[in-house]
Amino acid sequence: MSDELSMHLLTTPLLHRLLTFNSDPRRARTTGLALLALLAAVMVTHMVLDEFLLHASAFGLAVYLIGNRVLRIIPQQVPDPGVRKKVRNVAIFGYLSFGFGYLVWLMDDWLCRHLTTFRHSVGVPFAFFTELHGWWHVFTAVGGYIAVSVVDTITSGEVRDDPVESLAWPVPMAARFVSGATAAKKDEKN
Repeated sequence: MSDELSMHLLTTPLLHRLLTFNSDPRRARTTGLALLALLAAVMVTHMVLDEFLLHASAFGLAVYLIGNRVLRIIPQQVPDPGVRKKVRNVAIFGYLSFGFGYLVWLMDDWLCRHLTTFRHSVGVPFAFFTELHGWWHVFTAVGGYIAVSVVDTITSGEVRDDPVESLAWPVPMAARFVSGATAAKKDEKN
């Protein structure tokens, strides 16, 4: 259960920061209390009733809201078009990583019995690929790091310089990959 609590302990502060960006202290307090009440309700329901659907839906909604809000704030906070594109690409990469991790986590929950049987039949080293719970941690860790970094960057003031290269691996590499893929598509059109 603590594994699942950490999911909401990541998304709730990010939501608070994004929902109260450029707002007055009263709204920030009210939003914080509302998010705290929602977090408590979801976690108590999940832990006491061993209820999965509310927990999974709340997390999925939080990831969606974070991604949506980040992509709406980036144009306001990043005036340079080149830097804006890089930050947006990194945000999208993080959002997709988070979303893929979430999908893998759901598949692991729903297919656990079948995956365990399959894992035993294929054996090592191929069983490694069916450890979806482990892959969930990898993808959400990358997505979570990017979310925290991007949210902190865009809500700490106007972004003038490219922050992407100062982020931890694999973010700069992913940004170059995504930018390269975008540039290749443009070259194909011309």
